Amino acid sequence: MLKRVSILVIVALVATLTATASDRDDDIDRIHHADQVFNEIMNAPDQGIPGNLLDKADCIAIIPGDVKFAFIFGGNYGRGIATCRTSSGKWTAPLFIAISGGSVGYQIGGSSTDLVLLFMNEHALHSLLSDRFKLGADASVAAGPVGRTAAADTDLKLNAEILSYSRAKGIFAGVSLSGAVVRTDKSADDAMYGSSVTRDALIHGEVPAPEAAASLLHTIHQFAG
Repeated sequence: MLKRVSILVIVALVATLTATASDRDDDIDRIHHADQVFNEIMNAPDQGIPGNLLDKADCIAIIPGDVKFAFIFGGNYGRGIATCRTSSGKWTAPLFIAISGGSVGYQIGGSSTDLVLLFMNEHALHSLLSDRFKLGADASVAAGPVGRTAAADTDLKLNAEILSYSRAKGIFAGVSLSGAVVRTDKSADDAMYGSSVTRDALIHGEVPAPEAAASLLHTIHQFAG
């Protein structure tokens, strides 16, 4: 009987370790996709996010459309990462997020949609510490202007706490995500950093960035130094 219990414990432990390794691989894949998406958006001729907005952003979230997007209960769902600027100007180790809502539009005619969110002030930054928050309710959101600089006629949009962008079928534009819900992806955080690491520590740059995030953070620093 004792031998059987021991075998069951070992099997459960192996299963747990395998699942954790699989989740961590998924985290790394998500980071690499986010790096690719942001690079492609910012290097597109006459498109991209205005540099003066990136310079002011406290955090940047990137949700690649081809990573875990699916229809759920009539809505849409996607998973991505967010990184925040520390007081020294460095970008933090990625924290993992999920976004859902019928207005997100992760599939339009079979084409997935990439999303980028800019968190423009302290209140927006602290929304990332909550388990979930609703865009347009808990934090104001507006479609962000596109181009190398933000034009003067976008001043009203610049008062929003979060600016949002989408790319679908090669077209990059500001998009209204009002009503979408952003959630903590704690299982992904735990798989990458361990369950003892808090989101507060991640947002304030107290956790070393994993090697897998080096390219992503370099890309972001390049455009939002």
